[in-house]
Amino acid sequence: MTSRTTSLWFENALLPEGWAHGVRIEIEKGVIAGVSTGADAAGAERHAIGLPGLPNLHSHAFQRAMAGFTEVRGPGADSFWTWREEMYRRLGVMDPQDVEAIARLAYVEMLEAGFTRVGEFHYLHHDRDGRHYADIGELAGRIAQAAGSTGIALTLLPVFYAHGNFGGAAPNPGQRRFINDPDSFARLMESGAAHLKALPDAVLGLAPHSLRAATPEEIATVAPLAKGGPIHIHVAEQTKEVEDCLAYCGRRPVDRLYDIAPVDGRWCLIHATHMTEDETRRLARSGAVAGLCPITEANLGDGIFPAPLFVAEGGRYGVGSDSNVLIDAAQELRMLEYSQRLGLRARNVMAAGAGLSTGQTLFEAALAGGAQALGAPSALAAGVSADIVTLSRAEPSLAPAPAASVLDGWIFASARPVVDCVFRRGEKVVSGGRHRDRDSAREGFRMVMAKLAA
Repeated sequence: MTSRTTSLWFENALLPEGWAHGVRIEIEKGVIAGVSTGADAAGAERHAIGLPGLPNLHSHAFQRAMAGFTEVRGPGADSFWTWREEMYRRLGVMDPQDVEAIARLAYVEMLEAGFTRVGEFHYLHHDRDGRHYADIGELAGRIAQAAGSTGIALTLLPVFYAHGNFGGAAPNPGQRRFINDPDSFARLMESGAAHLKALPDAVLGLAPHSLRAATPEEIATVAPLAKGGPIHIHVAEQTKEVEDCLAYCGRRPVDRLYDIAPVDGRWCLIHATHMTEDETRRLARSGAVAGLCPITEANLGDGIFPAPLFVAEGGRYGVGSDSNVLIDAAQELRMLEYSQRLGLRARNVMAAGAGLSTGQTLFEAALAGGAQALGAPSALAAGVSADIVTLSRAEPSLAPAPAASVLDGWIFASARPVVDCVFRRGEKVVSGGRHRDRDSAREGFRMVMAKLAA
């Protein structure tokens, strides 16, 4: 374990009120004790650029094992639904040790990319034949162990999954490892809470998987188990989902969700890609967060989120790495902006106004929305966990940049990663762009992949 740093100094750092020069941060017991500007660097560890760690609000860690293995065209039209069948096939052979090893590498890569907290939308619960482990939360415990060993902060979101489609349809065999009824899910939540006790600042929420996988009555039954924690749900990711929902109840998914549940600022609606203008306004005005996963949404051919109207109506959003096909905080934000540019044939779509940086707008919005969605603040401010990311000036696009252009350089003009160091609760877990456990995590992952390929 590396020693804890108690004093950091930054040439420039992004504070809640904006960029500041000569920023000194004092850390006590993993928490920022004080922040001063125009400060002396004497006795402090010096860095060029300091940022608060970015929340990754949506991850399925086990899907990291699929990255690069679903890019061969099938005999018919490929889609999310054909990709899902491959996902079922791969998870059918994973055991608890495999799940932990895969998550460990994913979390190492998240930290190296500048993510310091992950929202693990965890629906892989049971043994390969669907039977419960002796500890029903065995695999949630493996996720917690992977987070603890890598140092990433964890918001665990155990997923309630009971059905294969709208109207309480029976699940298909590929979903057998996900399935719970409300009683077994309550036990799963208890187990998850017990596993989180060993982790500092962990948060427990929950996630009805989707309106396809949980009935309105089941959502109403399990939601109180969050006990004030965040509630996440997939919604309106695919056009087929919209069509199926309309065929079932005559309502589109987002409207249907608001009809049956008291959606508010505790909720995060993942994807919400296919919305009408009225649904978009309804989501924005409710205070819920839109959980956007631009790289995965592009990889799966989902569609483009209606961002301009959503933001104009006061909507809040964050980003997540979802399928973990590529884990890169800057590229998630870049893909979000570029998808809007391609769809609208315009530039600087997400910038907050004339003369304002697009990169900084994206970063600050994802910071605030992600923190809300994961139930934990992220800021360079007193009283907040010391989760800090530093960027290197060695990257040519950042070397000459004034502070106001740093995030544009990182997000839009960097050909390689520029994250230098990452501190989690004041402890340096990434140095020189490398996580302290990168080599062992990669080796563990390689062993799992060799097994899965056998």
